[in-house]
Amino acid sequence: MKKDQLVYGIHPVLEALETGKSMEKVMIQKGLNPDTLHKILPKLKETGTPFQFVPKVKLDKTTGKNHQGIIAMMSPIEFQDLEWLIPSIYESGETPLLLILDRITDVRNFGAICRSAECAGVHAIVIPTKGAAQMNEDAIKTSTGALLRIPICRADSLGSTIDFLNESGFKTIACHEKGKDIYYECDFTTPVAIIMGSEEDGISNNARESSNHSVRIPMLGETQSLNVSVATSILLFEGLRQRSGLK
Repeated sequence: MKKDQLVYGIHPVLEALETGKSMEKVMIQKGLNPDTLHKILPKLKETGTPFQFVPKVKLDKTTGKNHQGIIAMMSPIEFQDLEWLIPSIYESGETPLLLILDRITDVRNFGAICRSAECAGVHAIVIPTKGAAQMNEDAIKTSTGALLRIPICRADSLGSTIDFLNESGFKTIACHEKGKDIYYECDFTTPVAIIMGSEEDGISNNARESSNHSVRIPMLGETQSLNVSVATSILLFEGLRQRSGLK
């Protein structure tokens, strides 16, 4: 991470939080005096900013400056609020198409997915607050800049977010090998949120159980699964095909 993407010291980090700067995460020194953090911790929780307690040696390796036990890694993008974003999509006269990425941590996969999503007309991508790929230069480069053109929303609980979308009239579609329907049998012309999981263990039980539809991609070969960016593209462009009225 570039030096200009780091903010360190109690007051600079607090000021960045209070002015609404987007942060990738905040590292706090283990054993730091609680009185030092009495303003910062509530603000981190209020803003939904990921934070972790780490040994002092990790902070020292991150910067040689006087960090006072706290370093914030700034994000190159501004995260958006999904609940505020959805009404604006409807107001523009469009039918929402959202993409939920459950614990996809590989930066290159994430960047490739963002590229496909932007090309397919996805209105927003939702990622978990913890357990998501870093928003860094590699992600932006792999996405060919699409990451800077598509809204990214963070959620503390993907299950709760999916429940909210269900209550808001969305079709929440979880794609996995045991999905009930073949992906092209599903109607993508309504408000839709497509859920894709990590390559290691797929969609989490919480997110899968919260979704109200499930689909699978049929395969004939011996290879058990597709790369997640490829699988995501298949679903997104089926959605684009249906929404465009193409046959």
